[in-house]
Amino acid sequence: MSYTALYRKFRPAEFEDVKGQDHISQTLQNQIKANRIGHAYLFCGTRGTGKTSVAKIFAKAVNCQSPVNGSPCGECAMCKAISAGTSMNVIEIDAASNNGVDNIREIREEVAYRPTEGKYKVYIIDEVHMLSIGAFNALLKTLEEPPEYVIFILATTEVHKIPITIMSRCQRYDFKRITIDTIAERLMDLMQREGVEVEERAIRYIAKAADGSMRDALSLLDQCIAFYLGEKLTYDHVLEVLGAVDTEVFSRLLREILNRDVSKVIGALDELIMQGRELSQLVTDFTGYLRNLLLVKTSDGLEDILDVSTENLLQLRKKQS
Repeated sequence: MSYTALYRKFRPAEFEDVKGQDHISQTLQNQIKANRIGHAYLFCGTRGTGKTSVAKIFAKAVNCQSPVNGSPCGECAMCKAISAGTSMNVIEIDAASNNGVDNIREIREEVAYRPTEGKYKVYIIDEVHMLSIGAFNALLKTLEEPPEYVIFILATTEVHKIPITIMSRCQRYDFKRITIDTIAERLMDLMQREGVEVEERAIRYIAKAADGSMRDALSLLDQCIAFYLGEKLTYDHVLEVLGAVDTEVFSRLLREILNRDVSKVIGALDELIMQGRELSQLVTDFTGYLRNLLLVKTSDGLEDILDVSTENLLQLRKKQS
């Protein structure tokens, strides 16, 4: 059997599995329980925050034969068909490659037909901002007054490109970037299920590198595990795979910069480049390191939660005393 990537294997199957978007999950569940289901939704937010996953869960929940607290049961024929991607009731469209007027006209013709099974036909249009102006205009009337058995879910990472006439016809939901703590907690839970031994510090670095995206975090974790297959995944392993640098290296680099020792600074950078470190990641992490030092210098009680070197921390404390 072929290997399934972690982000696909652990895609949320019910609202309770969605992390970091409680304000959206609870609202949609309440709508289903109260039978106040809208006809058009706009899901906005950065990549990997759960827009498509929530759309699929919502499509299952509105068609589920035995919903549990507004969430799909996962056991009925409709839930299983939608999860397997074989249901005719859920139509996923990639607007990046289907962005013309003709594509939208096909949808307008299809919505005239009732679903063969279940209650609703759900159209999930991903990257909807890629539609042409003509395609948006063709969608307007259908989006405003669709048949009672049709639901549109539009997903986008660039909401500013959506015409106001489209936005005014949808219920808008903004997906937040997922916090480092939430991502780290989720990754640790999944690693326990997978039976993979991993350092907590390694998980936190991956969560930070993911920049608020659960999917990116799982992809990075997958990459690190594959490189050190069968071994305990350590913080140093993660740094090596991702081309990142430890804080002790930043500490030495900062001291050489403060001493204005140009030859040593260039030598340190040359050594990092020869080790295959990613320069863009180096700049990002070094900027974050300097930020953490400033926070420690100006605030109390942050030493334990910020990633700074012990040596520079001691120097800061001497200057403050």
